Amino acid sequence: MVNDNYADENGAHEPRGSGAGLLIGGLLIGLLVGGLTGAMVMLLVAPRSGKRTRAKLQRQGAAWREQAADTLADATAAAQDKARQITHDVSKAA
Repeated sequence: MVNDNYADENGAHEPRGSGAGLLIGGLLIGLLVGGLTGAMVMLLVAPRSGKRTRAKLQRQGAAWREQAADTLADATAAAQDKARQITHDVSKAA
């Protein structure tokens, strides 16, 4: 017996909620983990004084935050465009 909650219009069985939302979430988690890992490694191998290292970390952190915000904005815009396209296609088909 097939559960209709998991079937799309082509009959493929994929849990609802997967797709762009999971991709964006995975991207953000990857950025966060990668950033934290990079910061930890940089602290361990830094040949500078603590004060200089902290200043560099603050600058790099600001750059990463800006990059993450840009990536999130791009992903959000792409998801909204796709949602509008789907809504248009469904209303056109109805």
